Amino acid sequence: MTGGSAADAGRQRNRLLVGGAALVALLILSGWRPFDRATWLMEVAPVMIALPILAGTWRRFPLTTLLYVCIFVHAMVLMLGGAYTYARVPLGFQLAQWLGLERNPYDRIGHFFQGFVPAIAAREILLRGGFVRGRRMLAFLVVCVVLAISATYELIEWAAALALGQGADEFLGTQGDPWDTQSDMAMALVGAVTALLLLSREHDRQIAAIEATPSRSSSGPGSA
Repeated sequence: MTGGSAADAGRQRNRLLVGGAALVALLILSGWRPFDRATWLMEVAPVMIALPILAGTWRRFPLTTLLYVCIFVHAMVLMLGGAYTYARVPLGFQLAQWLGLERNPYDRIGHFFQGFVPAIAAREILLRGGFVRGRRMLAFLVVCVVLAISATYELIEWAAALALGQGADEFLGTQGDPWDTQSDMAMALVGAVTALLLLSREHDRQIAAIEATPSRSSSGPGSA
């Protein structure tokens, strides 16, 4: 490893440590006195799962800075929704007032990010693993992955509703919308397409930079 690449790796490690510590602190804060403890646990479960995975894989498969930032922002969206429940997040009430909406739209923001961030994650894995080459096929598969994740999440919500009965109302956050499931998946689709349109070029640049680093060029999941 050259001096420059070693310095870059050191800076990335420091950024990851700071970001990870910040997420842990925010996670503790969001769970200090949540509106509903069971809802909080279900909403922040992805953060609790992702943190140890990211900590355990950053050396052998470091992600792009873009993806790390996206994950951080998504985690904050999840933790805020978990602390208040999505239907009661103050930011959502402010947005509803500004936009003249009849319902708190914060859950729509959550599902938008449920498409936006997994799109970048899926894109990175597919590209760096060499699983797909054509750009059109790449975009198609990324959208398919996002919709599969969104559908799985809706199935989890359905299972929670069956298991918890009325106790799942805060987790579901439908706010009386009979088309909430379809709207949630549509927002995930919008998030995925938005991510592909806005970030693909920068994402390509950061992936190329990682693959150009000698010590990491063969660290992808598709390497021998």
